[in-house]
Amino acid sequence: MIEARELTKSFNKKLAVNNLSFNVEGGEIAGFIGPNGAGKTTTIRMLTGIIRPDKGSITIAGHDMLKSPIKAKSDIGFVLDSPDMFLKLTGLEYINFISDVYKVPKDVREERIRKYSATLGISTDVLAGRLTGFSHGMRQKTMIIAALCHEPKVWILDEPMVGLDPQAAFNLKKLMREHADRGNAVLFSTHVLEVAEKICDKILMIDNGSLVYQGPLDGLERDGGGLEKVFLEMTDKDES
Repeated sequence: MIEARELTKSFNKKLAVNNLSFNVEGGEIAGFIGPNGAGKTTTIRMLTGIIRPDKGSITIAGHDMLKSPIKAKSDIGFVLDSPDMFLKLTGLEYINFISDVYKVPKDVREERIRKYSATLGISTDVLAGRLTGFSHGMRQKTMIIAALCHEPKVWILDEPMVGLDPQAAFNLKKLMREHADRGNAVLFSTHVLEVAEKICDKILMIDNGSLVYQGPLDGLERDGGGLEKVFLEMTDKDES
């Protein structure tokens, strides 16, 4: 579903992502973890077609992102790391705008809006208000609903738990599991290692733009210290 090969990206001659290769299969939830500045957001922006890699290839649900970007993007549901956009729109206007982009029929989207708003704990009455008056968590819920309305084959989320109340965060994890169980692929970045431990089938660990580890969680827990211990060991090599 998601295949990245030899992705490389520099900004002002500074290497942000270095020859990065990984894959996420249908039915998998992959946790994308690494310290601040490791290259996670840059990688996600390449995967979703927001920026182009200097080198490498990206395949989404069988479509080449560089050669067939519209087809590749049509299979992606994307939740940005910041929900602070389109703030003059109401929540429903934003969701309908995204649904229009993906050509979701009106009756289908209305059903899905009701379903996902109930799951995330935000009423359609609240969604009728302007995003500028929403809290961070309310905006985040709105972005998640919009990203799911076309039922994408690939769901990519950049720090999706930030700002969510505990019940909404719990239900979001359930949604990710349900999405994967239907044969779709989920990739999300997080700084909350406990979340990654609980729901991920695969861990992608990145440091200084390079992949440090790709594989199942039990492959990381070789010393019995848990993900946090291994994460610190693998990303803090400068300490002696």
